[in-house]
Amino acid sequence: MAEPDSSASDAAVVAPKKLIEVALPLDAINEASAKEKSIRHGHPSTLHLWWARRPLAAARAVIFAQMVDDPSAHPDLFPTPAAVERERKRLFGIIKDLVQWKNTTNADVLERARAEMWASWRRTCAANAGHPQADELFDRHRLPPFCDPFAGGGSLPLEAQRLVVCRSFPQGIMQLADLQEWACFSPSHFSDAPLGLEAHASDLNPVAVLINKAMIEIPAKFAGLPPVNPVSRGDIRLTDETWIGAQGLADDIRYYGERMREEVEGRIGHLYPKVAVTAEMAAERPDLESYVGRELTIIAWLWARTVPSPNLAFTNVEVPLASTFVLSKKKGKRPTSNPSSRTAITASRSRWAYLQSRRRMALRPGGAVAVSTASYRVRR
Repeated sequence: MAEPDSSASDAAVVAPKKLIEVALPLDAINEASAKEKSIRHGHPSTLHLWWARRPLAAARAVIFAQMVDDPSAHPDLFPTPAAVERERKRLFGIIKDLVQWKNTTNADVLERARAEMWASWRRTCAANAGHPQADELFDRHRLPPFCDPFAGGGSLPLEAQRLVVCRSFPQGIMQLADLQEWACFSPSHFSDAPLGLEAHASDLNPVAVLINKAMIEIPAKFAGLPPVNPVSRGDIRLTDETWIGAQGLADDIRYYGERMREEVEGRIGHLYPKVAVTAEMAAERPDLESYVGRELTIIAWLWARTVPSPNLAFTNVEVPLASTFVLSKKKGKRPTSNPSSRTAITASRSRWAYLQSRRRMALRPGGAVAVSTASYRVRR
């Protein structure tokens, strides 16, 4: 029996030094990552909570720096230390633009980054042309696949897809909003895309798997397809419209999401009563005067188990098992809830106790009112 040929696996691979091995503009990356924490509109973090979500800015910078050669790896192109430093600063400039949130869908910035990645990869392919498996491992027309075995919130595979979208990608896909802003990048779906960096993600946690499927896999399957909801299909103006990226999918999600919300509200909405703004509240908060007489939706409910009061004088009172009634410890913003027994309603075998607390409201940007705490609703 012939022994397997190990010459291919033992062949040396020429691996130029990458930019990430030498230096990075860390200040710019850190600043962009910190600003990203306050972004909500169109950000993947709004899809589902993940405990250790990595900033998209840092993910883009790391992937770019891993793919791009450091100038010192090519003395034939940059023969002097001064030339190396100039080229390195130029690459830093690309990273500084790349990590900005406003540039996440900027076609020009992304194109500059892709051009550098392709240039470095093709130099690597040329240097390994004599490798026994060069046709398989060093295809100059195909970037190596990206794999994240512990993808978590999906920042890395998402940005890997974004950085290798085809160069002739429709301009409109870079200008989408909300869901489409970040969920429509899949090079494998579009026929005019070069075979690029395929993103593979995996995780042991099923929540992480679901997040990645929703961000990376599912939008790609429906990219470029029209919506199927009856409203959009019945609108003649939208029938012949060209649906770019995940626009059609986003339209369906908005339509069916609204239908589900209405159905749920019709079934259990009575269990979550709204709060009426009174003149007494406005006296403490002058900024609420314009809302007097209006009913506002409570955005958060505090839940706690209850037990009968151990005080014999108040055996009919349910006491919430809460370690603290302080809602926030920030300086200047220390709202507390002061529960008091209000009423009890008996319905079939379930007993519901409403513990009314002091309402503290805060105006949100755009005029919406947020209630930081309204009432306890306890089911026994």
